[in-house]
Amino acid sequence: QVQLVESGGGLVQPGGSLRLSCAASGSIFAINMMAWYRQAPVKERELVASITGSGRTNYAESVKGRLTISRDNVKKTVYLQMSSLKLEDTAVYYCNVDGRLSNGGWIPLGSVWGQGTQVTVSS
Repeated sequence: QVQLVESGGGLVQPGGSLRLSCAASGSIFAINMMAWYRQAPVKERELVASITGSGRTNYAESVKGRLTISRDNVKKTVYLQMSSLKLEDTAVYYCNVDGRLSNGGWIPLGSVWGQGTQVTVSS
């Protein structure tokens, strides 16, 4: 069983910054991809950023240049540094992973979700 715990959300003014963290624990042995998603009210969940085990990153067009994803493989933690925040960044942010389980199996991206962390950008 794999657990994901997100933290770091909060209320911030437009133009402000936040840093989100997500720690993976449980039976995951080696993490491959780590990613951040978000879901705004009445909208579908969308992929915001991802980072591979080798450090290659990918971003949604709407966040390029403002959000930066990084990871600490020892801590099994992924971060999302958010700056120049806009009203439309308001959402619940979720992390996700894929990788090898301790029993040799594979957990695909999107199969386990944490509780998310709320980011509200408001003046």
